[in-house]
Amino acid sequence: MAGGIEIRAAHFPGRAPIDAYGNGGFRFADMSHRGSILCMPSGIHGWDVAAFEGLDEGDFTRLFDEAADFDILLLGTGKTLIPVPAELRKRFRAAGVAVEPMATGAAVRTYNVLLAEDRTVAAALIAVD
Repeated sequence: MAGGIEIRAAHFPGRAPIDAYGNGGFRFADMSHRGSILCMPSGIHGWDVAAFEGLDEGDFTRLFDEAADFDILLLGTGKTLIPVPAELRKRFRAAGVAVEPMATGAAVRTYNVLLAEDRTVAAALIAVD
């Protein structure tokens, strides 16, 4: 191996229901991921976020880039529901996306239901212990 180990960004190139969450990560598509994730029509991506507090618009760049591909964003804010700041909600509304904040567990369950209904949904899920 001349070049050594290649580290790539975590990405599953498809849509999949979330089978389990907790212990700091998620299980889906017979795999597991430690940390937070973005579930989008383009696939499931690792998301380098540990808590909702302190997030700004830049933390949602990938979602804004693909906003034309989904109508609803489920925002799993951790163990409890945390409201979305008005400016961030306004920015998503301008992109044509309804943002629904909820605790991560509720967001996972809702995401799975909407995915099964073949809805154009995305989820930003903050990992919980």
